[in-house]
Amino acid sequence: MKKRLRRILLGGILFALSVIFHIENEWLRLAAFLISYIIVGGDVVYKAIRNIFRGNVFDENFLMSIASIGAFFVGEFPEGVAVMLFYQVGELFQDYAVNQSRKSISNLMDIRPDYANVKRGEEIVTLDPDDVKIGDIIVIKAGERIPLDGIVLEGNSMIDTIALTGESVPREVYPGSNILSGCININGLVTAEVTKEYSESTVSKILDLVENASSKKSKSEQFITKFARFYTPIVVIIAAILAIVPPLVIEGATFSDWIYRALSFLVVSCPCALVISIPLSFFGGIGGASKKGILVKGSNYLEALASTEIVVFDKTGTLTKGVFNVQEIHEVGISKEELLEFAVYAESYSSHPISSSLKRFYQEEINNERISGVEEVAGHGVIATVDGKVVMAGNGKLMEKMNIPYNNEEIAGTVVHVAVDNIYGGYILIADEIKEDAAEAIHGLKAADIKQTVMLTGDSRNVGEKVARELGLDRAYTELLPGDKVDKLEEIMKEKSINGKLCFVGDGINDAPVLARADIGIAMGGLGSDAAIEAADIVIMTDEPSKIAAAIKISKKTKIIANQNIIFAIGVKALILALSAMGYASMWAAVFADVGVAVIAILNAFRALNIKNI
Repeated sequence: MKKRLRRILLGGILFALSVIFHIENEWLRLAAFLISYIIVGGDVVYKAIRNIFRGNVFDENFLMSIASIGAFFVGEFPEGVAVMLFYQVGELFQDYAVNQSRKSISNLMDIRPDYANVKRGEEIVTLDPDDVKIGDIIVIKAGERIPLDGIVLEGNSMIDTIALTGESVPREVYPGSNILSGCININGLVTAEVTKEYSESTVSKILDLVENASSKKSKSEQFITKFARFYTPIVVIIAAILAIVPPLVIEGATFSDWIYRALSFLVVSCPCALVISIPLSFFGGIGGASKKGILVKGSNYLEALASTEIVVFDKTGTLTKGVFNVQEIHEVGISKEELLEFAVYAESYSSHPISSSLKRFYQEEINNERISGVEEVAGHGVIATVDGKVVMAGNGKLMEKMNIPYNNEEIAGTVVHVAVDNIYGGYILIADEIKEDAAEAIHGLKAADIKQTVMLTGDSRNVGEKVARELGLDRAYTELLPGDKVDKLEEIMKEKSINGKLCFVGDGINDAPVLARADIGIAMGGLGSDAAIEAADIVIMTDEPSKIAAAIKISKKTKIIANQNIIFAIGVKALILALSAMGYASMWAAVFADVGVAVIAILNAFRALNIKNI
């Protein structure tokens, strides 16, 4: 940019002097303007020639070179220089605009850690994060960036997560807490065990998402690419016809007049306003979304999100916290202590949140030697042998499958029924908590004109419908197995219009197939599974469902801006092209029209970065 600016200033000063001090000698006058032209536009002519040899003839460099050189041939030296000078000013402005857009997400690129302090016996060794392995112990000092994902072993601290999640309020971490790479340790010394290699860590995946986002073009960008490919050759052919045919068929017409009109026509036809402003609009939208902790994997997904009609949610971990707590224990024929112990031992090998809540409530150490023959029944529960007794722990479906009579009254919460040697022993009630902003999320979606909000969950009908009522969802489908979710999603997708989109929001491993099948998949990235984040098109780093409405608003705003630029640029150019062909627009007017359209379109594209009121 500095090099371009220096050339513009030097060439512009020489051009201004040549215009002000009118040189009588024609050859000296030509030399002065030619030197100015070479300083300002030499690189453009060079690129045009280079691209011709590479087979890329009809680009903006070619148009500007033909128009400006043509002006010299018809004796309009000042206008020839002016064409290139103002074109370069427009390009400078575009470069500045692109750089500003890149800066909007450059803070995200600063999350890349430079080193990791690895504990080797009593020594601390500084290594590249790529060289650290799973299970290594790392030490993060106050003020340092967390290099890899891990679990805190020692120390308490506050963690600044703003670069990853957009949240300004620090999170407290303590032994047992998960920490994410890219965050900053604010005030305490923390020792942690590495749980993921750098290539699989949160920071690495986020950087990969951002760096590759621009490779997936929106339909608007694809349209502009195709438009420019056909539009430019057509314009050149029309300009050639305009320069040659009228002087041959119209009495009194001169070649110099019509060549001048054709050159003005070429200047106006430059598609740079469209080529730069449309991608810039979507790049700005992606940058603006990243400030909110919303990572969009491509502008095609951002554009598609604007057409969303139906939003389908998973329940656990998406609308609810996924933190289950034991609320009640109802025993039948055995003591509460025995009932809890059998349930905990049967579920001890599971990583399901229900199992975790049982173990957390039990608090005693589990003796694995007492357990054998563990069998997980998908969507039903677990069957295990504990102290030689066959223990079944799961939902009502498991009891029905095993023909065990049980208490099947409707209970608001997740119920773990327990049977010991085919005799019903009672149930444990576990309740999940709705996220603070879940109701706000549904309200925000309806305010954004989303036609339907639906929930799919493997939880019981009673629990699912209770959550749906509290949040104001339109529908809830409950007691679904992972495969059932995809089938149900297929049914719901038939309800949208031809151009409408369905968005699915989830966070678990079993949500990955549904996220991939939906038109747009949104994953809860802060605590969500790697499989869900990998399958999703958009990642909410804050785990806040209310950010979905914000993402839709950003996408709609971005699409409106892109459409405004398309209509404005094509409309103005069509008008000036017609005036140029009829001889009502001089080359000066053509230059100002071209640069002016580009500047206005770029300024409009900048609006996509403004997300303060979203």
